[in-house]
Amino acid sequence: MVGLTLPALWLWSAEAAAKPQAAQAQPGQAAAQVLTWTANDSMTAYKSTPATATAGPATIVFENSAATGNTTGMTHTLTFDTSTAGYNHDVSLNIIASPFDAGGGRHEVQVNLTPGKYRFFCAIPGHQMVGELVVTDGGGTDTTAPQVSAAVSGDRDANGAYIGSATVTVSASDTESGVDKVEYSLDNGAFAAYSAPVSVNQAGSHTVRYRATDKAGNTSPVGSVAFTVVPPQQRDTTPPQVSAQVTGDKDANGAYVGSATVTITATDTESGVDKVEYSLDGQPYAVYARPLVVGQPGPHNVSYRASDKAGNTSAVSTATFTVAAPDQKDTTPPQVSAQVTGDKDANGNYIGSATVTVSASDTESGVDKVEYSLDNGAFAAYSAPVSVNQAGSHTVRYRATDKAGNTSPVGSVAFTVVAPDQKDTTPPQVSAQLTGNQDWAWNYVGSATLTISATDADSGVDKVEYSLDGQPYAVYTKPLAVDQPGAHNVSYRASDKAGNTSAVGTAKFMVVKAAPDCPKPGKGHGCKD
Repeated sequence: MVGLTLPALWLWSAEAAAKPQAAQAQPGQAAAQVLTWTANDSMTAYKSTPATATAGPATIVFENSAATGNTTGMTHTLTFDTSTAGYNHDVSLNIIASPFDAGGGRHEVQVNLTPGKYRFFCAIPGHQMVGELVVTDGGGTDTTAPQVSAAVSGDRDANGAYIGSATVTVSASDTESGVDKVEYSLDNGAFAAYSAPVSVNQAGSHTVRYRATDKAGNTSPVGSVAFTVVPPQQRDTTPPQVSAQVTGDKDANGAYVGSATVTITATDTESGVDKVEYSLDGQPYAVYARPLVVGQPGPHNVSYRASDKAGNTSAVSTATFTVAAPDQKDTTPPQVSAQVTGDKDANGNYIGSATVTVSASDTESGVDKVEYSLDNGAFAAYSAPVSVNQAGSHTVRYRATDKAGNTSPVGSVAFTVVAPDQKDTTPPQVSAQLTGNQDWAWNYVGSATLTISATDADSGVDKVEYSLDGQPYAVYTKPLAVDQPGAHNVSYRASDKAGNTSAVGTAKFMVVKAAPDCPKPGKGHGCKD
């Protein structure tokens, strides 16, 4: 398969599906060629579509609005087919439009079309809207050869040689007429058509040369990659080394008091350990994943074995030991505590909800149960953190009981839950200030600098944008210096993190060149143009 670098534009995501929004165009100036699709209430055909276009940059406009005849609010998509044979697949486009989205149903994107046919359709289930766009060569002459590269992949040894085989993947792209063919040559052989990654499994040093030709007949310079293939290692016939260690507190007779822990270790220096298995007291073998704790009083046998990735299995070994019951009776209740978590306001209140997590431990017989009570209600079994979202003051009491029947004293935590703040619906405050040297007529001499400031006391400022002399809005990141002589208009706006956008403000000013006989231009120096 030829790896081609092609333009890709996805204008809809799972997040956008939840809330329709205006499509965002690719960066760059709008193309001179504009192709427009419109939709209305029909589910079987677009209202209007272009039939032909010229290869090269194009602005695609898709409008599904009241202005185009959509009176029901129905959603449509403009989707370019990227899989059906016989069509161009180099433009990946999926625009979803609704009269109620942020763009009012109208969206623009920039694409680069190549000669051939494109199939487009509406991707909404049940809609039958489909058509073709025929693109012809615009008459421009492509004199630029394709870009082509190659990558070698495979398992490598410590010296960088490829073990057993190496795979060479060639990728080519052409932004004008498009890639026509890719060719390769192995070890100075004749060039052949490249259609899929090339696998080389012959041991030795190799060189793969490659080139690409576009549809205008331009061929790239020949590139090459050199690599070495070595035979795979000999088959592993040696089983892993495996051992076990038993640990725990022992009594005078060598028995483990309360419990014994069996830790199994395995190593394999060739293919590597695949799995370790154990059997406790004659039970079926199970996969060993962590140290085995045996707490049942009495004698025990743990059999164990290990297998490597080549399928070799070690001989079975056995660890033999005895577990003795502890002598002393447990009379100590569990340790229990609670923690309250959640978002807090400046007064320490929990906003919207608070979560109470109860933790208990018992080092002797072990924890049997944990219970809690909310606001003096009856105690209930605790199995997961308790979420409290009712506004007001609350108290959670808690206790734990161990397996010997000991119950801890009742503990408690008190807290307050407050309702969350209202949604931010106020746009940011935004202003602009002009600075620079001015002449007697208040014109800025040489250049003017515009500084934009924005504040938002609720959700906070998300971004500030500006437009100079009617150009597309751009993100404002630093003061804007304008030195082009003439009259200028700078429009500016700000959006907060809740999605509110301020009204557009405008700064108007004039920039003039400094007079040749005025060494220090500016208001108050007496110089005039």
